This record gives sequence, structure tokens and C-alpha cells, in this order.
Amino acid sequence: MLWICRPSNTDSRPFGGIFDIAGKEARLAELEQQINDPHLWNDPAHARKVSQESARLRRVVEGFKRLESDLQGLLELWPELMAEEREQMQPELERAGRELEDLYHQTLLSFPYAENAAIVTIKPGAGGTEACDWAQMLYRMYTRFAERHGFTLELIDLEPGAEAGIDYAQFIVRGENAFGLMSPEAGVHRLVRPSPFNAQGKRQTSFAAVEVMPEVDESVDIQIAPEDLRIDVMRSQGKGGQGVNTTDSAVRIVHLPTGIIVKCQVTRSQQKNKEMAMNILRSKLFEIEYKKKQEELARLKGEARPIEWGSQIRSYVLDKQYIKDHRTGEMRHDPENVLDGDLESLIWAGLEWKAGRRETVAAAEDE
Repeated sequence: MLWICRPSNTDSRPFGGIFDIAGKEARLAELEQQINDPHLWNDPAHARKVSQESARLRRVVEGFKRLESDLQGLLELWPELMAEEREQMQPELERAGRELEDLYHQTLLSFPYAENAAIVTIKPGAGGTEACDWAQMLYRMYTRFAERHGFTLELIDLEPGAEAGIDYAQFIVRGENAFGLMSPEAGVHRLVRPSPFNAQGKRQTSFAAVEVMPEVDESVDIQIAPEDLRIDVMRSQGKGGQGVNTTDSAVRIVHLPTGIIVKCQVTRSQQKNKEMAMNILRSKLFEIEYKKKQEELARLKGEARPIEWGSQIRSYVLDKQYIKDHRTGEMRHDPENVLDGDLESLIWAGLEWKAGRRETVAAAEDE
């Protein structure tokens, strides 16, 4: 929780600082001019973005001003209060602290497409069967995280491992600021544990890569020529159920100019699978174009690294009961809770790092 303290004499506003309220108010004024333009809705997609940004900024500005007024009153009154009266005010201070922290979190979710759904891909790396099992553990972790936040998780593709775990998983997380919250998870995740696949319980290190990108819809101008696509239909693989793997409903789309391959096989409807695959392809092509235009894509998807030792963003060391994020230095000593979806502290630390509010820490030595 953020600490609430009396501002220094050099502060131009009592609690302004990192919230940049003046900048947000200036941006709000610009957006108001656009909203008042009768021609704005000639472009519905742009109009929606303007309205959404305006509403988000207004919530932050109005919430900050209300909280600022409340806290300023409390600080002015505090010296005159008796000890018993101060004790009675403690719940109010704690409430204000929670509201201030929530406003601070909103400033960490102000980057492009933070409000979009997140397309997440998990791939096992070095480690064989161990890595496939680790990839499945990550898939469960993100499933539980989505459940904790009331998000929905829409499975796109899931390929079982040869002996255990999964060889590939791709899914969409939908909910408020889903991409913003999931974005710090992009990178290589390292697991260290006594192996359940070894009779001697030998200590094993495994790796899996997590990719995260924002979902984009047809309102984003991504030109895909029909002649640039090869679309194959096939019978779904895996456990199936309810007829999924008894019909030729799986769809694989190859974008010939880039070589991008997208597959979807999770519904009985070939048309639905095709629509979902096209949406994934559109998002991938958008990401490529965005990368050409803006270097900051590295902050959106995370730096691409080999799925092996030395490239991990986070280590999960189960026999020593800790998890460490190597970018932020954030430590947790309850790995069972983290693997059950309790990721909040790691995610907020990651967002601070992405926003440049945390220094990158040195990579960990081998445990």
C-alpha cells in the first residue's frame, strides 16, 4: 500500500507528483473538443477510442481531486486530534490509502491497448517432458488468475505434450485492462524443483515462454488480401469431446507473405474457428506493423529471448520456497499461492518496471 504523508513545501499540489493531473486535464480538454465535433461519429471506431480515453482520464482526475480534498482536510485536522480521535480516524485513512493506491495503479495502465483483451501463448522450452509439465502449470496459473479477477478465458489452441503437460497453448483473456495486466508476464519463466518424473527426485530446471499481445478487431486497419492466405481444414486433435474431433472443424491459416501460421480447433464450428484464427492473425500482423512504427513494442510484448538459461524474467524455485522476478527484484515466499493465480504483487511490480518507475535488477545467480 502507498503511504500517505504530508507533502513537502516544494510540492506545487498537495498530492500531485506522479499522477500528472495537469497533463491529464490538458488531454481531457483536447478530447472534449473532439467529442463536441459533430463529425466525430463519422468514424465510429475512432469515436469509441476517444470516448473511452476521455472516460478513463475523467475517472482518474475526478477521483484524485476528491481524494486530495479529503486527505488535505484530514492532514489539517490531524494535529488537533486527541489520540483516541486519531484511532477512530484510522479506518478512514486506510480507505483513503486504498483509493490512492487504486489511482496509482490506473496510471500504470495508461499505455496503448492496455484496455484490450490479451492473446497469450505458452510454449515449453528446454527441459523436455519437464518443460511441457511446466507449461501446463503456467496455463493453470493464468486460468486461476483470470478466475480471481472475474475475467473470461477463451481457449484458442491446446496441444498436449508427448508424455505429460502441454506442448502449446494459446488463449484470450477478456476483462477490464486484461492486456495491461497480463503484459508484464511476457518472457521466459524458469522452474526449479525436484522432478516428479525422476525416481530419485533429482532437481530439475525447466523453461517455458509466455507471449502476450493485445487483441485487435476489424476497426484496426490491417489489410489482409485473400490471395495471401492459405486456409486448411482438418480434424481436431486431442481429447475432443462433444464432437470436436469427429468433424473437419479445425482451421489452420497460413499468411504467405510473413509465414505466420495460426490454428484454431476448440469449437465444433469450422466458421467460428476460422473467425477466431483470423482475429489472431490480424493481431499478429498488427503487432508487426506496430513494431515498425514504435520501438515501445518491447514494452507491450516483452523482449524476445531464447527459452533457456540466462534469459528468464522470473524464477520459481519450489524446493527453496521462493519466486523472484529478475527485472524488478520482487520476491514471493508462497509459491503455492502464486501458482494458484495470486499474481497481483508481481504484476504491479512488473508494470512499475515497464513504466520506468523501478530500476532493472541484476540477473540472479544459479540457485
